[in-house]
Amino acid sequence: MARFIISFNDGDMQVADDEWEQVADESHAVVREAKEAGVWIFGGGFHTYDPVVVTEDGSVKPGPIAKSDVVLGGFSVLEVPDAETAYYWAAKIAKSCRCPQEVREFIDDPESVN
Repeated sequence: MARFIISFNDGDMQVADDEWEQVADESHAVVREAKEAGVWIFGGGFHTYDPVVVTEDGSVKPGPIAKSDVVLGGFSVLEVPDAETAYYWAAKIAKSCRCPQEVREFIDDPESVN
């Protein structure tokens, strides 16, 4: 099985103030469906963009590492048989979140899996 990250950029969700509850309900329904299907690993969204950088010597300082116009808004990690199945779930997530999703496959590294 392959693992994929399905993600969107902060600010991509164009949702009216009175639609947030419906978006949350629909997004949670997709998460529950993915869990029931046995493909859900982990996911979530971020409150704010306030990164902290920890260096090689353990120093902690305000981030980001590098300035960018692209900021991760949220993500889901799924374990599925193939890319087509990841795209299927990405479409469901895109519909519930009201924004396109980027799909990337993780390198198969047995050391990084439980």
